[in-house]
Amino acid sequence: MRYASIDLLRTLAIFVMVIVHFGENLSGYTSPLVGFGAPLFAFLSGASYFLWVHGLEAHGIVDTHISKVSVRRGLFVTGIGFVFNVLVWLPEDTYNWDVLTFVGTMLLVLNGVRRIPAVIPVMMAGMALLISPILRSLVDYNSYWQNGYFECDPTLADLLIGYLVTGYFPVLPWMVFALSGHTAARYLFTAGPLEQSQDSRPGTLSLLGGVLMIAALGALSLRSFFPTPVQTMVGSWTMFPPSSVYVTFTLGLALLAFGVSHRLIDQRGLLSDRSLVLSLAKTFSRYSLTIYVLHHIVHLWPLWIYGMMAGQEPTYYWKIALPITVSIPLAFAFLWLTYLALRRLGPERTYGIESWMRWVCD
Repeated sequence: MRYASIDLLRTLAIFVMVIVHFGENLSGYTSPLVGFGAPLFAFLSGASYFLWVHGLEAHGIVDTHISKVSVRRGLFVTGIGFVFNVLVWLPEDTYNWDVLTFVGTMLLVLNGVRRIPAVIPVMMAGMALLISPILRSLVDYNSYWQNGYFECDPTLADLLIGYLVTGYFPVLPWMVFALSGHTAARYLFTAGPLEQSQDSRPGTLSLLGGVLMIAALGALSLRSFFPTPVQTMVGSWTMFPPSSVYVTFTLGLALLAFGVSHRLIDQRGLLSDRSLVLSLAKTFSRYSLTIYVLHHIVHLWPLWIYGMMAGQEPTYYWKIALPITVSIPLAFAFLWLTYLALRRLGPERTYGIESWMRWVCD
């Protein structure tokens, strides 16, 4: 079953990422929205996986088949992630551990935890949050980011360290979001009678999200009073590395948005199914992986090509190509043209990465 609230939140995450990437990669502009799209996208990947499995189980699909498809999908998305890195970020960034390799990994992890008590994924998320600062300190995180972006040697040790701890979206601590999204959806959509869900569960998730956000802000404001080891564990507000306060606050925000949107949109029908907002949200949500890849191609390939034509390195104009007054309107133009193109192609969903994944894996 599709929920309009999830479509809307995923579309919001896509919009944020597109606007941030256009501004950052074309103009070197650090948007106030930086750091808010990816956590929500990762959280919803866990929630969507739960709903996908729940739908298959409702249709009588056997557990072993679900596991096989989950593994194939996980490997497929991971493979697409490597192809994306090579073709979009160029071969030297093959192992930068971007969003797609992370999502593919999480499909494998979520397949492993979907049949165990919910308390265990919660404990896994908590442990991932706690040990990530320690591991970053042990492997010297900053040595992998000396030029402001992730770099590693093509050795097995560095590749594993990048994958687990130091890459753009390493398993630790980003798995916190996918595990939490899966657990939140499990709690919201299946536990207990429907009346209880309508009355209490969205509010409980929203309250938990608010508590996490307040706790993160409190820890950030009091950080200077803590002993040095505690300051290291808490961290400052950074996405690279994803500090504890950053992860806690954005997880809380995702939980709050998840609970509130479910209550207002799915249960109370705040938006009509025929509204432009939900029409746009359903369109973008169905093709979220395709749009993620496409928006990089649209704004980065011209940058690399122009750099080579000008006799420079392909990445010479990265972050300096355009003023911000041009790059941000281009982001909105891309989003609007993408919507029009997808609407014109129709709802059959026979194209894009999502369609390839179903054809290959299901």
